[in-house]
Amino acid sequence: MVLDWCHRRLPTFELIIPFSCEDLSSLGPAPASLCQLVAQRNMALKEVLPLMAAAGPRLLFVLHGLEHLNLDFQLAGTGLCSDPEEPKAPAAIIVNLLRKYMLPEASILVTTRPSAISRIPSKYVGRYGEICGFSDTNLQKLYFQLRLNQPDCGNSAGGAGVLATSAQRDNLVQMLSRNLEGHHQIAAACFLPSYCWLVCATLHFLHTPTPGGQTLTSIYTSFLRLNFSGEMLDSTDPSRVSLMAYAARTLGKLAHKGVTSRKTYFSEEDVHGCLEAGIKTEKEFQLVHVFRRDALRFFLAPCVEPGHLGTYVFTVPAMQEYLAALYIVLGLHKTTLQRVSKDVAELVGRVGEDVSLVLGIVAKLLPLRVLPVLFSLLKVVPRVFGHVMGKSREAVAQAMVLEMFREEDYYNDDVLDQMGASILGVEGPRRHPDEPPEDEVFELFPMFMGGLLSAHNRAVLAQLGCPIKNLDVLENTQAIKKKLGKQGRQVLPPSELLDYLFFHYEFQNQRFSAEVLSSLRQLNLAGVRMTPLKCTVVAAVLSRGKHTLDEVNLASCQLDPAGLHTLKPVLLRARKLGLQLNSLGPEACRNLRDLLLHDQCQITTLRLSNNPLTAAGAALLVEGLAGNTSLTHLSLLHTGLGDKGLELLAAQLDRNQQLQELNVAYNGAGDTAALALAKAARGHPSLELLHLYFNELSSEGRQVLRDLGGTAEGGAQVVTSLTEGTAVSEYWSVILSEVQRNLNSWDQARVQRHLELLLRDLEDSRGATLNPWRKAQMLRVKGEVKALLEQLRGSGS
Repeated sequence: MVLDWCHRRLPTFELIIPFSCEDLSSLGPAPASLCQLVAQRNMALKEVLPLMAAAGPRLLFVLHGLEHLNLDFQLAGTGLCSDPEEPKAPAAIIVNLLRKYMLPEASILVTTRPSAISRIPSKYVGRYGEICGFSDTNLQKLYFQLRLNQPDCGNSAGGAGVLATSAQRDNLVQMLSRNLEGHHQIAAACFLPSYCWLVCATLHFLHTPTPGGQTLTSIYTSFLRLNFSGEMLDSTDPSRVSLMAYAARTLGKLAHKGVTSRKTYFSEEDVHGCLEAGIKTEKEFQLVHVFRRDALRFFLAPCVEPGHLGTYVFTVPAMQEYLAALYIVLGLHKTTLQRVSKDVAELVGRVGEDVSLVLGIVAKLLPLRVLPVLFSLLKVVPRVFGHVMGKSREAVAQAMVLEMFREEDYYNDDVLDQMGASILGVEGPRRHPDEPPEDEVFELFPMFMGGLLSAHNRAVLAQLGCPIKNLDVLENTQAIKKKLGKQGRQVLPPSELLDYLFFHYEFQNQRFSAEVLSSLRQLNLAGVRMTPLKCTVVAAVLSRGKHTLDEVNLASCQLDPAGLHTLKPVLLRARKLGLQLNSLGPEACRNLRDLLLHDQCQITTLRLSNNPLTAAGAALLVEGLAGNTSLTHLSLLHTGLGDKGLELLAAQLDRNQQLQELNVAYNGAGDTAALALAKAARGHPSLELLHLYFNELSSEGRQVLRDLGGTAEGGAQVVTSLTEGTAVSEYWSVILSEVQRNLNSWDQARVQRHLELLLRDLEDSRGATLNPWRKAQMLRVKGEVKALLEQLRGSGS
């Protein structure tokens, strides 16, 4: 409204004067006139103060956050004042403005929390309205479209930069719109505009380059700070409890019960039990009333899903896990023994020093034998209760680690994909309402626990009135490290391994992660869709380590050149690197070339099969091979090299002196190119094995290659078929296993033709030998080939 007035889009008012009631409350009872308050709070309005009295009905006061002021409308408490120049307490000036005793013709617009409406007598209120949210999903869609295309949203608290392309932005908006139409619960959440902001901030986090240090936990913590800042639940209550601290204590308890019992739907009795448990005084009932009126529906919403009507859910699912984590990290989840232990330990610790001093003086005067016993008791009691508190922290760490390594969650999607699906929905058919529901998954809960212990989030939580002591963080961190040291060594499925790394990313403690992950030797993320965020997570967590990774498996991860660039610090430490089935093209070969040429490169085995590298990519790889000193095994199986690619390899192969095995099978190369590469391989000082099967070789070409293998001693062995003369090749199982592994992704007609050629070679070799052992071997291999052909024909039909 103020901006509209500044741009002359609000002609009804000649002058608008905004006041923050939170700022006014910070002044206390110190007297100041209305003119002084205006000049102090709005320096730009100092020159127009003379117009204030003459503006009449064209003057508008905007009082924001009236709940921060404790107003007294009784004459005995607040006297009358009509002079804007007369110094009074800020609360008294506001009361006289609302009474219409000071500047009676001026209009006043007040914003306040619902529970504070009753502080203004109804006779002073002309009309009031409640801003609820977006009642039309079309307004939600418009908000998302504008927000996701906003050019400067990367500068906001939760933004992470502009989405890469217009097509990507449109796709996200379309998916989100479809989910809003079909998934009524997220539409109910987005009824509140602030949750629309949270949805957009989360989408930016998941789909755009992430600024350094930004985490999912920091987005949720910033979201709560934007909504509640450091607001007190009730400014008139002497306890001065912050609204967020109250929410953590009450709704955090409800959220934690839901996580431990694997439930997301809550009855009215559940909510009532967590809000009113242990209430004994009228003041406590008043706080519950204020919280219900002002904040409850911000966190909880009526469930609109069929079969669960009449229950409540957290407005967005992740908020339940965040509040449950906050409940634990703040130390609110304690048994009676643990609460008593803490109080007694602190009491004995304070009193013990004074008592010890007195007993020390008495011991010098009177030789009492009982005094040493009393000294010992004073020292033992704090240790005993401290041990109980230590058990509490171990229990917290144990609960977090158990939730992180739940075996029933091992084959779920990784937690980032789950977050995306909860917002954008799942493409494909939906679950039928009559089908049994899937088990609830709470994999974000341990992530948020780690994130809330980070220094940045603790600083923001302190502003929200939820401080976490440094000593508690240190002791919790040590307990978590101890538990992770035992559990973290087990081999995890790829999606769970990414979740484990994401926990470390949220924790933002590089020293902790380097120590805990020092035992990680195999990074198997095969099949995980490696988005830019996931690449950032893996690189941020593992780039600080110095130990060698025996194997990094990134097969079928939808990697692109940008992902390879992000992961470069991790890839440099790998001995074996698998990048199969990633649709990497020639552009990615620039990154691979730079990787191979890096002076810290440790890669000995590089698997690039089933990527469309083409001859252009081979030219870049050859440059990398020429300057590399670590690579010994290279697989370029089915990479579209063609004749030109094999000729490039043949011409430059001698520039690398360490390579031991080269696989260029199934690349559509003809006789000439294959023969040139075979000759170069035979003359290579270290190359031992060259795979050329499934290329477009004629029967004469295959025979020439076989003859080349028998012309001289030493040199690389060339594999072109399942047979070597009248014997079965020792690599027949390698060939058939590659075919079996890629049967569904390769061109089926082409594979069938090559299998039929292999079958013919087996028949010819079997007829050319009289050795019964060799005949039996060929018969066995023939059966394997026929089984593959039948499988291929079956899938084709």
